[in-house]
This record gives sequence, structure tokens and C-alpha cells, in this order.
Amino acid sequence: MTSRTTALRRAFPLWPIPALWTLGLGLWGLSRQDSVWRDEAATWQVALRSAAGIRGLLSHVDAVHGVYYLLMHGLFDWFGATTTTLRLPSVLAMAVAAACVTAIGGRLAGPWAGLGGGMVLGLLPAVQFYLQEGRPYALVAAAAGISTLLLVALLQGRGGWGRWAAYAGAVLAGALLNWFSLLILPAHLATLAWSGAGRGVWARWAVASAAAVAGALPLILFTAGQAEQVSWIPPLTWHMLIGPAVLLAIGGLGALADRPGAGRLSLASVGLPLLAVPQLGLVALSLVKPLFLDRYVLFSLLGLALLTGAGLAAAVRAAAPRFPAASRWLVPVLLAATVAALLPQSLAKRSPESRVDDVLATTADIRRLKEPGAAVVFLPSARRDTMLVSPGAFTGLRDIALARGPHESGTLNGVEAEPARIRDAMLAQPRILLVTDTPEAARPEAEQREKVKAAVLRDHFTVVADARVRGRRVTLYERK
Repeated sequence: MTSRTTALRRAFPLWPIPALWTLGLGLWGLSRQDSVWRDEAATWQVALRSAAGIRGLLSHVDAVHGVYYLLMHGLFDWFGATTTTLRLPSVLAMAVAAACVTAIGGRLAGPWAGLGGGMVLGLLPAVQFYLQEGRPYALVAAAAGISTLLLVALLQGRGGWGRWAAYAGAVLAGALLNWFSLLILPAHLATLAWSGAGRGVWARWAVASAAAVAGALPLILFTAGQAEQVSWIPPLTWHMLIGPAVLLAIGGLGALADRPGAGRLSLASVGLPLLAVPQLGLVALSLVKPLFLDRYVLFSLLGLALLTGAGLAAAVRAAAPRFPAASRWLVPVLLAATVAALLPQSLAKRSPESRVDDVLATTADIRRLKEPGAAVVFLPSARRDTMLVSPGAFTGLRDIALARGPHESGTLNGVEAEPARIRDAMLAQPRILLVTDTPEAARPEAEQREKVKAAVLRDHFTVVADARVRGRRVTLYERK
């Protein structure tokens, strides 16, 4: 790289280009036609509670997301409860992650690697999904990007204890948003080993990492008592490993293109551990307890983006001797082709149908079918999220199964009465409005309460009206 090129890069840094690109991808179709799905509904209804109410909830459930909920509570207070407020933090966070990928790639393999990797990150299908998600996973990716960028700078000899403290802070921030992000530490450990870091660097990294883990340990220990929350995650199966295997294969090709060698810092030594270690670590944990959800290690896709950037830079280097002018257009042309190829999927990700359901979709049908003083039942009880996000649609309806409300009980969806009391309350009603899932989005009734609700409606009521939309179903029943 010539001194003139280096000077131009310093005068005109590349990282704003992928950051703005990712920001644009996130703002495109951000509202998803004003739809909100069940996971986002949890964020929405918790963020609307008081700070004291959120703390009460976290003592019972969802403590792993406590920092994120408090952040969203503040944003809802400042900017109002809208889909933009709900999702914009994720968009901004992923733009930061793209900027970090660009900076890392540019430092280690030149401008094409940085620019290509940063632009590719926002195009990855999983990133496009969580880019517009009112959940903490994009924020975790931003923290991972910042910590990895800081580590690269430190391995290059830039910065002292102040930057190591910033590194520990970035790792801790990611862990407080979701402590599975601590899988980035063994990934960084592999980078240190691969790049031949000196003893001083090892010692400082160990201190910074220990500080981050110590800061997150109280949260880890406390959330261990709420492990029942993830009991619905299915056991690991072979077909669940196909996705990680494909990602690792693509990443491996990118690492080879970077001509990896032991004892030097490279995109391969940073990107491949960042991709592989969290994926394989989560697989290993899932052999002990089912925990395998790709969103828990979404941040590992920063490694895939880095390795893709390495592959693009290698392609430019290979083309430059024979086609010097055309090689400058290789990365833009390949990115344009990728955008075109992924356009159908990108459009699908921004539609309400991209999620398993839409909490808000049934409100019009509820207003149309409800009768003043009528009873409403939720099956399962988690479908009460529709009422918690859109309480106005349920004005005049009586929630006959509810014993203690969400705020009073410090739970997400409230505490329902015993099965016998629910049965008696339902049998005393001439009509019941049921809010439930459509068959394709429903899970088998596991709890006795849910089985009782289904049995009473089946045996003692008949359907008067039925409406289904975007994974949700509203049915009006009349006593036989």
C-alpha cells in the first residue's frame, strides 16, 4: 500500500460508508407495516412499566434481558412507544458493528477487505432479520465489534491500560445484554494464540477478561435460577447443525484466501475464531442443556463478514495484475450482484409475514367481535400479550382466567387461576372471545390450565365467528 493511499484513507475513512449502508438497510421498511411479533411484544410491554415494576419482574423472570429492558424503558419515556423507538436501537447498533468490521478489515488487509466486509455484514440474512428486531441481539453485536476492534488495536501495539479497560467494558456491556456473548473471550483467546501475542499482552488480556467476567458473574448466577425460561428450546439435532456447518465452510474459504500463517495478526486469525468459537461453544453447551438458538451467537457473524472481506480482497489482488482498471470495480459489482440475488429475501424479511405472528394484527377483529361485558380467554396465557400491548382493543372485556395481573405478580403475562376455577368461570359465560394462535403457529397445550380451556370450549361451546391473521386467531364462542 503506497503512502499516498494511506494518507487518503486517513483523510477519508471508509467506515462511514458501511455504517450508513447498514443504517439505510435498517430504516428500509422499519415498521413492517406496523406489526409487532411476540418476542418484541415482551420488550414493548415491559418497557412501558415503571422502573420499579421492571425490577419486580426481573426478580422472577427475564433477568438476562434486564439491562436491555431498562434501556428501552428510558427510550420509551423519552421518545414514546412506537415501532421506530422499539427497533431503531438495533439498527444503530448494527451500523456500529459494520463500522467496526470495516475498520478491522482495513487495518489488517486493506481497504477492499474492510469495505467489502462492512458492506456484506448488513446483507447477511440473519443480520437483516435482527437488524429490525426490538431485542438486544444487535446491541450485543455492536459490543462484540467494539471489543474486537480494540483488541486488534492493542495487538498492533496501540494503546495502554486505558484501552484495555475500554476492552473490558465493551465485553462486559455485551455480557450484561446477553451473557452468551462471553463466548467472545475464548474466540479472542484463540486470536492471541494464533497471532503470537507476547506475554505482556497475554497478562493484560487475562486481567481485562477476568474483570469483565467478574462484572457479569452476579447476573449469570442470578439468571441460573430462571433457567425454566428456556425449557422450551428443543434438544440439539443433526439438522440444526447444518447452518453452522455452512457458515464455517464459507468462513474457512475466506480464511484460506487471507493466506493465514502462525505468529501473525491477520483477518484469518481474528475472523475465523470470532465465527467458529461462539458457534461451536454454543453447540457444546447445548449437548449439556438445550440452548441452541442462532440469535444467541449472532455476533459471531462479524467473523463471517471479516472473512468474506478477506475473500473479496484476495479476488481484487488476483485480478489486479491482468486487469488493473477492472479490478477496482470487482467489489462493487459483486456487492451489487449480492444485493440483487438477496432482494426477494430482503423484501420478505421486511414483511409482517416474516415473523411467526403479529401481536397487533387481531386488534381490529377483537373490536369487531367483542360485546360489552363479554369474557375473554387467552390460549395459551402468553397470548395475553395482545391485550398488554393494545389494551384499548380490550376495553369492556373481562379477563376471566386471570388471578393476578402482570404488574401485581411481577410476571410477563400475569398469573392465572387454578384449572377448576377457570373451568367454572368459563361455564358461567354465555359467550367467550378466545385469543389464540393459528394452527400453524400453535404449540401443543402443555399446562393443565390450557388443556382445561381447550376442553371446555370444545365440549360446551360452539363457534359463532372466527378470524385468522398473521399467526393469531380470534374466535367468538357461544354456549351450546
